[in-house]
Order: sequence, then C-alpha cells, then structure tokens
Amino acid sequence: MNAGVNTAQVLRQFLPAYRQHHALTPQQGKIAGLLCRCRTEAMGSLDWACGRCGYREIRYRSCRNRHCPQCQQRASADWLAARREDLLPVPYFHVVFTVPHQLNPWAQLHPEQIYAILFKAVWHTLRRFGEDPKRLNGQLGMMAVLHTWGQNLSQHIHLHCLIPGGAYQHADQRWQPARSTYLFPVKALMRVYRGHMVSLLREAYREGQLTRLSDAAEVDHCLNELMKTPWVVYARSTCQHSSTVLSYLARYTHRIAISDTRLESVNRDSVSFRYKDYAAGGTKKSLALKGEEFVRRLLLHVLPHGFMRIRHYGFMANACRRKRLSEIRRCLNDVPSTTDVVSDASPAALSQPSCAVCPQCKQPALRIVGERPSEGRRR
Repeated sequence: MNAGVNTAQVLRQFLPAYRQHHALTPQQGKIAGLLCRCRTEAMGSLDWACGRCGYREIRYRSCRNRHCPQCQQRASADWLAARREDLLPVPYFHVVFTVPHQLNPWAQLHPEQIYAILFKAVWHTLRRFGEDPKRLNGQLGMMAVLHTWGQNLSQHIHLHCLIPGGAYQHADQRWQPARSTYLFPVKALMRVYRGHMVSLLREAYREGQLTRLSDAAEVDHCLNELMKTPWVVYARSTCQHSSTVLSYLARYTHRIAISDTRLESVNRDSVSFRYKDYAAGGTKKSLALKGEEFVRRLLLHVLPHGFMRIRHYGFMANACRRKRLSEIRRCLNDVPSTTDVVSDASPAALSQPSCAVCPQCKQPALRIVGERPSEGRRR
C-alpha cells in the first residue's frame, strides 16, 4: 500500500471531473464534500501544546461522518464499548440476507424505501421462525447491519444479522435454546424471506412509495420472475462465547464501502485497490478502476440522510432491551455484578481536562491551548 493514498485524496482528484458528467444527489454532494475536507484546514483545527517540553502541533478536525474511512475506527470502538452490557452467555448465529441484483436499479432510485423494506422483510421472516411452536416458540433478538457493497465496490445489498441462539418465552419467563448449529433451515428461510420481500415491494408500489418506477407491467414482471429464482441466504454459528462476540461484531457494524488500507495507488487516470474475490475462494486480487468509475461506485453507497443502518429487534429492541436482557440473564443464572466501582480521584481531579501523551517527551502533558474555526464559521 502507498501510505500517502486515501479516499479523500482520490475524491479531491477525480470528483470535479465526475461532476461534469454526472448529477449528484444532495446527500451525495454533502458527503463527498465532507470526505474531501476531513482533517484539512477547511474543517478547522485545534492547537496542542505540551506543558513539559514545550512541543506544539496543529491537529485538523475530522468530519465524523459515518461514510468516512478516517473517522470510523473511533466510532466503532465507542459503539462496541457501549454494547458490552448487551451480550448474553449463549452461542450467537450470523445470518446474511442478500437482495437480488435485479433490484439494484430500484435501490438507486428509491434507496430509503428499498432498504427499509429489506429490514422489515428480514425481521418478519426471522420472527415467524422464532415464534413457530415447532421451533423455538418464543421471541428472538436480533441486531441487523446494512451493507450495500461488494469487495470490488459494486452494488451488493445485503443485511448482516447477529442473533443470540435461542428465544425468550415471556409468559413462562423461560429461555429456549436453539437446537441446531444453524439456527433455522436456510432453504426454508430463503423461501419465506423471498415471499415477504416481494409482497412488501408490491405493496409499496401500489401505495405510491416507488414513484420513479413508472411501468407497472415491468414491475409486475420483474417481481414474478424473482419469485421463480433462488435468493441467497447464508447462516452459520459464529461464537460460542460472548467474549468473542464483540470482536466479531467489529467486522460489520461500522465497516464502510472501502477502507484506506485497501487502496494501493492512484495515478493521473486510475485508482488501484485490493479486494477478495469470493467467487474464486476468497483469493486476494488487485483491481484498477478509472478515477471517475471509482467515484461512481463509491457514491452508490451513500446512505439516505438519517437512515439507521444498524437496528435492533425483538428482545434486543431499544424500547425493551434492558428489561428483557435482565430477565433472560436470570433464566440463565447469569446475573452480572452490580458492585459499583469507586474512584480514588477527587471531584476536583475528575473535573480537570485529561491530557494526551506528548509524542516528543512521552509524558501525558499535551493539552489543547487554542482552536481555529472551520471555513464555514469564518465566513
């Protein structure tokens, strides 16, 4: 990898030419601008100084956007730390539901509606299987994460679901563990998921939610054909211990279309990056794209404003998660300790701003001593 290559540099180089031939949505334009300005003078900066050795430096502010490769590592760490208390001492299952590529144009025209329908169809499917008296006969819990890309930046819409291995029977306050290593039969899941997804798409079209799809006969034909073909659903047991669940989660929760570490080089006309070719058994390969094509593919994965790409369902839903998890832990005899951790620090000490480690003297004495506003605030 060329250490100097990052996504912001690629966008600054090729975005102007791309704009000359392609119209960006307002959201794409906003995100592209933020990624270009991230950690530059345009975002403003903080002045740091060491109280021990006198070392000084300027650090540019980040954009903190969820699409930004430079900002997601910290966001992922913070999010995962907050999820520790949600883990149960049970096996977890990873299930992936894929949207057929025939629906990619629909998602480009109506991303918010198609993605929302995907979440709804998947949860309807899993809830039905979980509540089935012949299976678990209870309420499942699920965390779902939307990904819209493949390794080569192409459009590949799919939902990663992490599911605790069992169901909660609320009436009896009983935990029913999963009875197999794959949670539910994949072919049965696929058929029910396909039926729910197609039914919800038909309903959305009839109700006028997909207004950019103007040919009713073509919509009907497409959905009829999709009902005849197998869809891709993948499921496997992932973690037998909750201690490994967090590291597994980190692979998916805040992943973005492409990280800067995969970029290899950028020249006058093209961008090269590494990817895994899963059609060839996960072989690592290198792909060179024209600069404008790289920008086009990257912008395919800009999410609608405010769209929640990580969602929780069942006993993991935000409205009831704390109560339900507490009840389930009692069923599992896994009540966490409620002992408070007492700090030795005085209230005055706790109120003091923390110091960073100085890169020159290696002492925790680096403080913010000033700031410079962003371009927008200077105007």
